[in-house]
Amino acid sequence: MLKSNNFQLGLTTLEQEITLEQLSIQGEIPLWLNGSLFRNGPSKFEVGNQQYRHLFDGLAMLHKFTFKEGKVSYRNRFLRSETYRKNLKAGKICVDEFATSINRSIWQNVGSLLNLEISDNNNLNIAQIAGHFLAITGSANLIEFDPYTLETLGKFDYTDNIPGLLTTGHPQRDFEKQEIINFTTDISQNSTYNIYRLFFGETTRQLITSIPVAEPAYIQSFALTENYIILPEFPLLTNPMNLISQKLKGKPFIDNFNWKPEKMTRFLVINRKKSELIGIYETEACFALNQVNAFENQDEIILDLCAYPSHVINDYYLSNLRNTQECKLSKPELRRYKIALSSKLVNYELLSEQFLEFPQINSEKCQSKKYQFVYGVGFAQERHNDFFNQLLKIDIIKQKVSRWYEEGCYPGEPIFVPQPNSEQEDEGIVLSLVLDGNQSNSFLLILDGHSFVEIARTKVPHHIPFGFHGQYFQGIFENSHA
Repeated sequence: MLKSNNFQLGLTTLEQEITLEQLSIQGEIPLWLNGSLFRNGPSKFEVGNQQYRHLFDGLAMLHKFTFKEGKVSYRNRFLRSETYRKNLKAGKICVDEFATSINRSIWQNVGSLLNLEISDNNNLNIAQIAGHFLAITGSANLIEFDPYTLETLGKFDYTDNIPGLLTTGHPQRDFEKQEIINFTTDISQNSTYNIYRLFFGETTRQLITSIPVAEPAYIQSFALTENYIILPEFPLLTNPMNLISQKLKGKPFIDNFNWKPEKMTRFLVINRKKSELIGIYETEACFALNQVNAFENQDEIILDLCAYPSHVINDYYLSNLRNTQECKLSKPELRRYKIALSSKLVNYELLSEQFLEFPQINSEKCQSKKYQFVYGVGFAQERHNDFFNQLLKIDIIKQKVSRWYEEGCYPGEPIFVPQPNSEQEDEGIVLSLVLDGNQSNSFLLILDGHSFVEIARTKVPHHIPFGFHGQYFQGIFENSHA
């Protein structure tokens, strides 16, 4: 049960859009930090007198902090998707979201089967494809925005025809092979997972393989090693025929999925060179939203993720999060799964006693390789039943934990930015957008990646609602048309 309500501000709407050419800075920003941090997340939780039901439903807003010569600027803009425009024009919720469905008659529900409308309210993450900056989510809809002004430019399409209405908001970038790996889920009479690669600078995806699946799973992220792609299929499953019946009943998207722990968790392993599924490896039921990293150790695949014993979608209904007396929030374990390719044995161990979510590593140096440090958010012992309220750096080799904690503050996903020409894995800085429940605003926190000591912070004049993910890009500055 959560005992503090300082975090409730992070669940309230931010309407204001502003541009601030220079923020005040407490501390000193490294001069080598020249680029922009983009953040994505829900910012509007109601339209007219209608409320969204889930944290994943809120209308998307983009935020950008730009660093140049020790100074920082800020701007934010709503993502003006078709969903956003329709809703605001009508003054009510007009498009179904992840856990919110609009009121229709039975005949309107029948009609909706013939004209399937998937929301383009892309509030999960940021991606860069061939120079295009995109707001992305778990649907195949992609929305392009201007990286300087944050203005919405419109729909972005790949120049291919790989099917699938669903995807993940966590495409994996292989810096050595210069390619992006992701997959789509095509839910139909003959459902498939369609795994593809996209070479840097291109907009045409290449299908690696399609895997038939009777009951597609809800999958938010996956793992990548040098030679393998690993799809973790958690037993939160849907049946295509059930989708139709639920659609007729006016049920929202996530209500089509059922938790079936008896089906177990399955790791689908695809050989990247042979472009084929080489095996399905089963273990006890679990659930995860975010992977940490994966790499190979002889005949084993090592896969680290933030795992829960059951699915946690229900934790993030706003009715639960806003209930300060009875709110329940599941705790994610930092688990290491070992998948033995020849024997098909799967087992796991805890990498830390600390609960960890929104994990980040030095991906440019350690993606798909052995690594030592993981950063994330967790729960401070001072208020362990609170919302995510501390930042963690975990040394998984030496079992050393460093943390940042400030009473009444709620940090978001930490983004690691390596220092140019750095040699050490943790040589760089960590950026985290923090909700200050004491001052009713937010600030960007900058920590030293090695010592995990605060070196600077810069405040914005308003609160920023809890977001999900973001990306840092080197060399994106404000310019004359901003």
